[in-house]
Amino acid sequence: MFCRYFSFFSLYLFLPTQKSSLGHGSSLHSKGTPLLPGSENLTMGYNKYLRPYFGGEPVQIAMSLDIASISSISESDMDYTATISLQQRWTDPRLVFHGNQSFTLDSRLVELLWVPDTYIVESKRSFLHDVTVGNRLIRLFSNGTVLYALRITTTIACNMDLSKYPMDTQTCRLQLESWGYSENDVTFTWLRGNDSVHGLEKLRLSQYMVEHYHTLVSKSRRETGSYSRLILQFELRRNVLYFILETYVPSTLLVILSWVSFWITLDSVPARTCIGVTTVLSMTTLMIGSRTSLSKTNCFIKAIDVYLGICFSFIFGALVEYAVAHYSSSQKSAAKVQEEGAANELSEEMEEVNINNILNNSITSYKQKSSFSSIEISSDNVNCSDLTTKSHEKIKCVLRNKMHKIIGYFTIQNPGNVDHYSKLLFPFFFMVVNVFYWAYYLYF
Repeated sequence: MFCRYFSFFSLYLFLPTQKSSLGHGSSLHSKGTPLLPGSENLTMGYNKYLRPYFGGEPVQIAMSLDIASISSISESDMDYTATISLQQRWTDPRLVFHGNQSFTLDSRLVELLWVPDTYIVESKRSFLHDVTVGNRLIRLFSNGTVLYALRITTTIACNMDLSKYPMDTQTCRLQLESWGYSENDVTFTWLRGNDSVHGLEKLRLSQYMVEHYHTLVSKSRRETGSYSRLILQFELRRNVLYFILETYVPSTLLVILSWVSFWITLDSVPARTCIGVTTVLSMTTLMIGSRTSLSKTNCFIKAIDVYLGICFSFIFGALVEYAVAHYSSSQKSAAKVQEEGAANELSEEMEEVNINNILNNSITSYKQKSSFSSIEISSDNVNCSDLTTKSHEKIKCVLRNKMHKIIGYFTIQNPGNVDHYSKLLFPFFFMVVNVFYWAYYLYF
């Protein structure tokens, strides 16, 4: 019996119209045609171009969402792609009929009914699924309630702050609004508050984890009026484990590898140079690779860039440390050779000369030379006031003493201590920097 009534109802909808007007729809019945009980309310005076309660109170549209999937989240384009099932419910008194039954109609009959002009705010591109037919559903209830469901895939913009990447938490939105009907004609509400959204808690994403979500109701004001807007706001927290294994651990190991050179003697130039240059080049390659995946977001100074910069600084510092230590060692060796050569020359002269007076004169002249050289090198033994020179020469002497004192502060007396202190200071400062880095980006 139900199928028979449904066939009669469908026939009514597709019969040619006799007359139509703006306020009153076409009369779809003719004499002698059997009627579905209550179907006169479905066909008489119905106009799909006019909303329910036209000229009166606004239509209440209650919505619910089923999130089927979030297929991709793009940091470079700052958007995400989601497949959703959107259900809209409203009451149309023109569609009231007797009985307690509900009818699920063919989706192609949507063209004969009034439906809200809902659109997705900030949507870049969207499409309605149409395999095997358009994925739409229309269900009529006896009290005039209409259920209209759609299956949509949409790409929506999401403003992201990547300063803490990859330890970031992004907040994205899905906003629904009427395009042409202001709040005087249509108002949107969530069907059951936060319970109106299903599927988010079951999603499994490759890089993210859905932490929290909640629904909001707001208004948007445009040039054409004030419109009701529904907002679904959800937080996506990135899974940092992948980046720890891919970037953080290799960069830390490269820093530790650069410290191996501190245990190699300063004379092993090829070994220490090879370790320093290799670690610097490897770190550079790692930094370039980390930026390749986010080529369009270089305007952000990301957390991973800061860490890679820290690691590169320590590796480069280890290479510079060897250059300083080796240079100081070579300078000290050259000075030692020069002193030994002068002593050998003096001993040869003393062996050739047998006369005591000449020997004493030679020794006296050697002492005078050494005393003058000590005056030039050491600033502690120079007393410019004792020199019988002119005033400008005394000023030069004072300035020379000051310069020697300043240079003495930066002079490395024992180059071997450079490696000794570096073995302790480099790991200590690297641990301190790591503590501050992880504390800031994880808790602030």
